Amino acid sequence: MKIGSEAHKELFCKSFVESYQEYEPHRLEWPHLDDAALALIRGIPFWEKALDTEREAGVLVNAYAKTVSDPVLREALSLQGREESRHSRLIKTLIDRYGIEMTERPPVEVPQNIEQAFTDFGFEECLDSFFAFGLFGLAREAAVVPEQMFTIFDPILDEEARHIVFFVNWFTYLQIQRGQGFVALRTTKTLWHYSKALRNLVGAFSDADTSGAGFTATGASSFSLDDLTPESFINACLVENKRRMSKFDHRLMQPQLMPAITSIASRVLRLIPKRKPTAVESAMG
Repeated sequence: MKIGSEAHKELFCKSFVESYQEYEPHRLEWPHLDDAALALIRGIPFWEKALDTEREAGVLVNAYAKTVSDPVLREALSLQGREESRHSRLIKTLIDRYGIEMTERPPVEVPQNIEQAFTDFGFEECLDSFFAFGLFGLAREAAVVPEQMFTIFDPILDEEARHIVFFVNWFTYLQIQRGQGFVALRTTKTLWHYSKALRNLVGAFSDADTSGAGFTATGASSFSLDDLTPESFINACLVENKRRMSKFDHRLMQPQLMPAITSIASRVLRLIPKRKPTAVESAMG
């Protein structure tokens, strides 16, 4: 199959549509939380940003889908818009069920350059989802909340994986169809978009009021995970990303930047000598 061809478009759109799962957030079996788990959930600072991100995504993708004339692409994009809107309902259901305090959220406005906004959103989602996969895997392993909560959110992360696989195939297909299919040109544009997305994520790490993009990054420190190191977090991201990406047709393109960069980082970290504990630390340990 040739990337950028009609067969490619049919494959990534059909794969996306046929993997859709029907559910409604308020009908899910939400677990009862004890006082400790409830305090943890309520103390996580990213719910406000998570809700805003999903609300904005739903409005953005639904609005963009209406501008697309190709019926195959429009069907897939409309479905993603419904899923993004459902994600916001899921977050709102969690907020209401567990009594998380939050101010009334402002109305969502549709951006003027809607395709550019959708493109920016897609690249940011590729980066943020990679970290979300790892954080979810670590939190699940540590059982920071009841397993039933992870059972609810596991399909949501699979949906995020579907979104980013669809996105990278959509972006490449569109570039080729518009006569920008040279590999060097596509690579340059892709790296430019990723660098822009990365700047937003870096801003999220440093912005204390979490007003930047990438709520996964802003809330990562909320989970008290024992022995969490940069190396263990990177490895968790790589393992979880590989597991979720293994579910897709091998002919489809997948986000490659973060797996490539973090694989290199993981190898570098393994080469760095581990600091030996001091005599005091050894005695206390």
